[in-house]
Amino acid sequence: MGATATAARLRQNIAKVLVGKEHVIDLMLIALACEGHVLLEDVPGTGKTMLAKTLSRSLQLDFKRVQFTPDLLPSDVTGVSVFNEATAQFEFRKGPAFTNVLLADEINRATPRTQAALLECMEERQVTTDGETRPLADPFLVMATQNPIEQEGTFPLPEAQLDRFLMRLALGYPSADEEARLLRRFAQANPLTTLEPVANEQDLVTLRTEAQSVHLGEAVSEYIVAVVRTTRDHEAIRLGASPRATLALMRASRARAALLGRAYVLPDDVKALAKSVLSHRLILKNQSRLRGQSQASVLDAILSQVPVPVLPDPNA
Repeated sequence: MGATATAARLRQNIAKVLVGKEHVIDLMLIALACEGHVLLEDVPGTGKTMLAKTLSRSLQLDFKRVQFTPDLLPSDVTGVSVFNEATAQFEFRKGPAFTNVLLADEINRATPRTQAALLECMEERQVTTDGETRPLADPFLVMATQNPIEQEGTFPLPEAQLDRFLMRLALGYPSADEEARLLRRFAQANPLTTLEPVANEQDLVTLRTEAQSVHLGEAVSEYIVAVVRTTRDHEAIRLGASPRATLALMRASRARAALLGRAYVLPDDVKALAKSVLSHRLILKNQSRLRGQSQASVLDAILSQVPVPVLPDPNA
């Protein structure tokens, strides 16, 4: 399958820059294959910006970064109309949203008004200003970051915007061996400066097409629904996952199967992606948090509770 070969090239190319982040790279490629946005929640300096730059350069994609601050305006993201004295007309100057990969750095430091400017971009892939709608680039991927530790002076993302992100990921600190390899790799120069693209627009179209054509059996479909619906009735959860989450888990599972060279989805695909796709969409009850429970631990319990369908052997 072309998707498998494309993913292998991208994975190998990104690994020339990033050290020891294979699992996160795979999840990013899954998000790319199903046109999903990603929220990177981690402490500063773990490689979030580097990951976005490396991915865009590997695909010959345009990349822009916006540092979100409390004084950032919506027009600083989407663009603004300015008066041209030479033509005596207003002209629209595109903002950084008009790109392929947009890194919204520290998104929770901007005001809700500016955060909301991304809603239309992420969901509709368009920007509407002065009554005119302008389509964004294709592909369009938002990678937003936020620091889970320092919360002073921040504006937490509302549930409606969190629901727009396909996945929430964390890179985490490297191991001692990985950090030593990191030092050796960056000792002479930044490997990103010499990184060459390994996939083109047609490869990306193939990636998406094969992900969309992966077969989703009735049993696996019912399993996805059962997992999501259990989050709405669980005693530890105040707000469960939305129907948008059901669709997101389906698309991500099909993309994972395609990247692994399979033409059908397995329950293992659903289980492997459930926490990345669903955790940021859940709100726990106060008493659950006081007991030390987290979205991930509750999802582990749900996955162990929901019966896993047994599929017939396709090679039998």
